[in-house]
Amino acid sequence: MITPENTAQAPEPGKRDFLKLFLGGGIVAWLIAVCYPILAYLKPPVQSEVEVHSVKAGKLSAFEKDSGTIVRFGNKPVILIRTANGNLRAFSATCTHLACTVQYRKDFGVIWCACHNGKYDLNGRNISGPPPRPLDEYRVVVQGEEVFISQKS
Repeated sequence: MITPENTAQAPEPGKRDFLKLFLGGGIVAWLIAVCYPILAYLKPPVQSEVEVHSVKAGKLSAFEKDSGTIVRFGNKPVILIRTANGNLRAFSATCTHLACTVQYRKDFGVIWCACHNGKYDLNGRNISGPPPRPLDEYRVVVQGEEVFISQKS
């Protein structure tokens, strides 16, 4: 005879429940094994900041008048500009708006950011577009025929 006390008991776990648990755990482990390397690849590695005080940009004769050249300053780009009259100026080549790399536009005589048409004069001051502040300036030293770029104190 079936009584209410007998029907309230939970059935014993069996082979089917074990199989469901085993397969579910295997699927979760497989998803982790596939997704983790993809996510690890997409996340860029953290680069430690290189402490650089001065870099050798090259020979003076390598820089034409009225031109701009990107030079690596540790992990950062620096733009070295030689004006039409031969003066050398160096600024951070990272736009102060959204950190795009700037370039020298000979046709306009300005430092130009292609991302949002930001413009800086040859003193690094922002003159049009969205950049909120001037470019950081670096010191340029010419020793003999060699050009060196260093941080301003």
